[in-house]
Amino acid sequence: MTTARPFFSLALAAGFAAVLHLAASPARAEAVPDVDTSLAGNYLAARLASSERDSDAAVTYLRNLMKLDARNDEIVERTFFAMLMDGDIDDAMKLADRMVKADRTHRIARLALSVRAIKKAHYQTARTNLALSVRGPIGDLTATLLAAWTFYGSGNTKGAVELIDRLEGPDWYVPLKELHAGLILDAAGQKKEAGKRLEQAMKIDPGSLRAIDAYARWASRNESIDAALAAYASFEKQLPNHPIVMAAIRDLKAGKALPPLVKTAQEGSSEVLYGLGSTVGRQGGEDLALVYLQLAIWLYPEHPFASLTLADLYEQLKQPSKAIEVYESVPDSSPLKRNAEVQLAVNLDAADKYKEARAHLDKMIAADPKDIEAIVALGKIQQSRKMFAECAATYSKALALIPQPAKGNWALFYFRGICNERSKNWPAAEADLKKALELNPDQPHVLNYLGYSWVDQGINLDQGVEMIRKAAKLRPDDGPIVDSLGWAYYRLGRYDEAVVQLERAIELMPQDPVINDHLGDAYWKVGRKLEAGFQWAHARDLKPEPDDLTKIVQKIDKGLDAVDQPAPVRKAEDTQKGG
Repeated sequence: MTTARPFFSLALAAGFAAVLHLAASPARAEAVPDVDTSLAGNYLAARLASSERDSDAAVTYLRNLMKLDARNDEIVERTFFAMLMDGDIDDAMKLADRMVKADRTHRIARLALSVRAIKKAHYQTARTNLALSVRGPIGDLTATLLAAWTFYGSGNTKGAVELIDRLEGPDWYVPLKELHAGLILDAAGQKKEAGKRLEQAMKIDPGSLRAIDAYARWASRNESIDAALAAYASFEKQLPNHPIVMAAIRDLKAGKALPPLVKTAQEGSSEVLYGLGSTVGRQGGEDLALVYLQLAIWLYPEHPFASLTLADLYEQLKQPSKAIEVYESVPDSSPLKRNAEVQLAVNLDAADKYKEARAHLDKMIAADPKDIEAIVALGKIQQSRKMFAECAATYSKALALIPQPAKGNWALFYFRGICNERSKNWPAAEADLKKALELNPDQPHVLNYLGYSWVDQGINLDQGVEMIRKAAKLRPDDGPIVDSLGWAYYRLGRYDEAVVQLERAIELMPQDPVINDHLGDAYWKVGRKLEAGFQWAHARDLKPEPDDLTKIVQKIDKGLDAVDQPAPVRKAEDTQKGG
């Protein structure tokens, strides 16, 4: 199964995770007040909107606050951040000018002003702003790479590369330093040195599409078409059929050399902001990621990945309406347009517009019946809406397009297996789950699902429990899998062992109603009835499924013995012995 979701590099993740911080991150308000023209009402509403990253509302309330208290520096700063995160860059720049008068070294204000200067090709002004900003690990890397691109824009390629090489820092700096040094050299036409740097960037971080794309483009012009194809082939092994890679391969096979990944200082600076924003956003720094990505798009709106990464971040923040706006803006000429259309439908469904999402995907599939991404997206939507017979049929259409399934296709069989099992077609479900394991024998979710299904039905008990144990060993911090192991022990009548595993599962997922309910049952069976009642009460308050809620309430009122429970499963030989 393919994916075209934008990303920069997983190799930088650990380094970024340790240093993320955005100044003046707003706190969460207690409640939403009735907002009119009051200072306090707008302030509290703005804090709440900011904490929930509802940037549209935050900007509205903060604009009101500025009218009411125009001299308040805290309000100005909060409004500035909200505007940046919302993409209201032009107005944010006006506030940045004001902010640096109050705080000469304000990091984000200086960053914004440097980006404005780069857009205007005022490179010395940009460097001055970068030099004045407060630094930290991310700030140092950002400022150095942006300054390097300003040197390139001023015609000083040597100074640009020397600036990058002088930067010292943690190991996670290295791939970006090599990449941007190579991009600058390639844009400047310094072929030999560019090739060395770009090849090194690719070797250091073979999972980075941008590094591989940059090197392959250089190779197509300076070595051979075959060398470029070989670079893309290495990435294809990790992530097959990426639209950017497929478009490049088509051009190469048509005999076309590929232009440099970056050609101007503005494009290079946008690439810096995109690369850092993409990685930061995946490590819990969503606010800073929004700022970087919005600045990247403002600086170079045609960046192939920045918009989709921004939309991906909105999905992560559960803001489907914002994601839809971004996906709609992707130009028809982009190789990523098809992916954007699929994700647009996914977000329509997330916004509770299933009919529109279904119509959108149906139209895409009608136009291209072999569009496996659109078909799989429809299957996932149906699965999330518990339309299990429908999703099984949809996944079957996707699998019909794969004549020789490989390891990467295990998930399709797994998803179809779930849909078949939930629609009471166990023989088909079992066949799908076995096929998924055949393709990927150590996949913990498949091991867990098939193993538990066997245990629950009282068949293949030893093998089933062993599969769940293996899944739990592979994913010891996965609450649902640990819960499965505990519940399997419960179904086998091994209640003491069940308690141990279910208590572990509760530590991992304390707010899960199913796990709390399971632990309550296990406590009851070992005689800890007071604790059982507490767990059931907690499960009741966590909004379980309606059918589960009815049973939980009955157990709270009358105890476990008053509720129909499946009998403990037994091995066939135990049954024959009368056990």
